[in-house]
Amino acid sequence: MDLMSSNQSKYHHIVITAAFLAVIVIWSTTPIAIKWSGEGVSYIFGIVMRMSIGAILAITLVLLKYKKLEMNRASRQVYIASALAIFGGMMPVYWGAQYISSGLISVIFGLSPIVTGYFAWRFINENGFNKLKITGSLAGLIGLLIIFYKGISAGEDYIYGVLAVLSAVIFHSISAVWIKSIKTEVPPLSLVAGGLLFSMPMFFTVYLIFAPPLPEEIPLKAIWSIVYLGVVGSVFGFVSYYYLLKHLQASSVALITLITPISALWIGHAVNDEIISVSIYVGTTFVLMGLVLHQGEDLLYKKLWRKRKHFYG
Repeated sequence: MDLMSSNQSKYHHIVITAAFLAVIVIWSTTPIAIKWSGEGVSYIFGIVMRMSIGAILAITLVLLKYKKLEMNRASRQVYIASALAIFGGMMPVYWGAQYISSGLISVIFGLSPIVTGYFAWRFINENGFNKLKITGSLAGLIGLLIIFYKGISAGEDYIYGVLAVLSAVIFHSISAVWIKSIKTEVPPLSLVAGGLLFSMPMFFTVYLIFAPPLPEEIPLKAIWSIVYLGVVGSVFGFVSYYYLLKHLQASSVALITLITPISALWIGHAVNDEIISVSIYVGTTFVLMGLVLHQGEDLLYKKLWRKRKHFYG
């Protein structure tokens, strides 16, 4: 029994590690894929096709694994909350990607743990804001203001792009807190499938109202980017993320946001020749500093508490 338990523990550790690395890779490459998916076509076409592919795949996997997608009252509530993150968190990003770099999108999204932490403290009484967390939040705000300052010389479109992605962060954070406040056990795959299903009417409505006619030829780069985002970004990325939230502390999962802004900036510069200005470097430094201060206190406290318990027996 001990050997079996040890093997299960090792397997569980391997799965968590794989999911953690997968989320880092997916979140690092998603911003550049979003930009590429809108090349030669409308960004609305790109996001609708991505979400359609993701919805079909996720629902198919749910039916194969669980035979049905639960539709009780609590499940519907959590699907609606997930749909808020999918629609409200993605549509502004796609719009903003027309005006700002892919790396900058990831940097701004790096603020999500701070925004989520505030909403969780304000509405579901989680982890009160102490001096260290407030200092971290202020550092993140300073980083955002530095990024905004660049927009004064870059033009209005740049500022609008930053504001759009910032609104996506707010919707994403509200959704995360809302999901956590709903007392129901929904498997990560079902949560993604339900969220995609409930968000599709909103995406189709936007498409019918605003999408321009399709071009005669769709660039191959856009097609492959849409497929990647639909399969990997919308399904495997979300499932891996919700799996980590289920099995790890939220503060541990938030460490991903310390890695992806840097990796996304590098990827955008390396594969898309995106220029990284000094102000973006400085702003990114403040954002990461804010995340370290905001999240590091939880990790340090837990480590010291474990040592204290071990010392005193």
